[in-house]
Amino acid sequence: MADLLSDDEVDAQLPDGWEREGDEIVRTYEFDDYLRGVSFAGDVGEVAEEQFHHPEIRIRYEEVEVRLTSHEEGGITDADLEMAELCDDEYEG
Repeated sequence: MADLLSDDEVDAQLPDGWEREGDEIVRTYEFDDYLRGVSFAGDVGEVAEEQFHHPEIRIRYEEVEVRLTSHEEGGITDADLEMAELCDDEYEG
């Protein structure tokens, strides 16, 4: 199990483009069309399965929102920050 991060640790380590909302970190990715967003969500799903750390993913017309938290620990851990970076890698890739 991962340890919860303090507010200061989350603020210092939060990747660009991500925001904290309570016990979650959140980012909305933008796309030119719906199917590109769906493809990105599928790619994130594959990475999440490999990491065994599963985000909440909301697909909208030209946006995909990703929310991360460590439910077992009750908040944000290093695993969430690592998964956020992996999501960003998929977006940039």
